[in-house]
Amino acid sequence: MIAFKAIRERASERKGGEQELLKLLSEPADDQALRRIGDDRVLAEMTKRIFCSGFSWSVVRNKWPGFEEAFKGFSPRVLIMQSDEFWDALTADRRIVRYAAKIMAVRHNAQFVEDVAEEHGSFGAMLADWPARDLVGLFALLAKRGKRLGGNTGTYFVRFIGKDTFLPTRDVVACLIDAGLEIDPKASTKRDQRLVQEQFNAWHEETGLPYAQLSRICALSVGDNWRDGEVYDPSRRARYNKM
Repeated sequence: MIAFKAIRERASERKGGEQELLKLLSEPADDQALRRIGDDRVLAEMTKRIFCSGFSWSVVRNKWPGFEEAFKGFSPRVLIMQSDEFWDALTADRRIVRYAAKIMAVRHNAQFVEDVAEEHGSFGAMLADWPARDLVGLFALLAKRGKRLGGNTGTYFVRFIGKDTFLPTRDVVACLIDAGLEIDPKASTKRDQRLVQEQFNAWHEETGLPYAQLSRICALSVGDNWRDGEVYDPSRRARYNKM
């Protein structure tokens, strides 16, 4: 594996220098901020990620005030108490995106959030206590106990709620493979996910950077985001191995 320094230098070159690269990086929430997140906001963010998956994010964003009204502010306890008729009516509610399977996922996830809150004090407390060295374990928990929270939906939820995390997107996985990690381009098996986690752990120890920034720099170092329209060429890997 190449040192992360080489990946960062490549991303900096692509984005117009170190100062321009820094503008594209953000700080994740700290543990205290995560603990302050209400369970209603957790369920709201889960719902937003579920409805954005495979759909226009702008449509969901524009309709979001309607979502808040229709789902009663996303209070898990309130939603758990609603009747079957309430949920059936939502499938015809024009305030929201009328996608029955995703609407019913909210019902399931309200109970999921409530259960985790009972176990840990709040869902945010669970997120704060979860070790960054085992983010793939958190992704697995969301996929197993939540509804429609597997794959990218779950990882985006973790990122958008503020937890320090990497995103195993196509560009990030391409960066890892380019750096020498022997994984499949989809990185979907438990073995591949473990190797991805281990590599981010190593880069975190090497640099001291948050996982979110490591992931972002990786994504910016490959793919179709060269300056002046230059296209990424994997054959150049040898050049970066020498850096």
